[in-house]
Amino acid sequence: MMNDELRASIEREVTGWPGVTTGDTGRGGLQFRYGRVELGHLHDGYCADLPFPKKVRDELIATGQAAVHPPLPNSGWVRRQIDGPADAEAVIALFRLNYDRARARDEQRTARQGDALGGSRSHL
Repeated sequence: MMNDELRASIEREVTGWPGVTTGDTGRGGLQFRYGRVELGHLHDGYCADLPFPKKVRDELIATGQAAVHPPLPNSGWVRRQIDGPADAEAVIALFRLNYDRARARDEQRTARQGDALGGSRSHL
């Protein structure tokens, strides 16, 4: 069972990143989002579930950073048990990986919109 202190440390760290919000998963878990993107969620007492592209998921499982997500074993979701401080740090690193991917996508989208706007203005 996840120690409340470990959960609080994960929550404190991840919510400290710009743009991250939290919410209830509807099943008692704590969900972390960046904009409309779910970065992952903590289950009440024992683990974190995070979505990744399958290629990234396979690498995380192969390197032992995460495990197969039992409810959705063939998806991009992974699970990481949280039994101690080292696990909490590993979960924070997984959330950071997802956060960095979401921000990079956001920045690319903003740049494309800027290019489109800039391009259309030059034709006026």
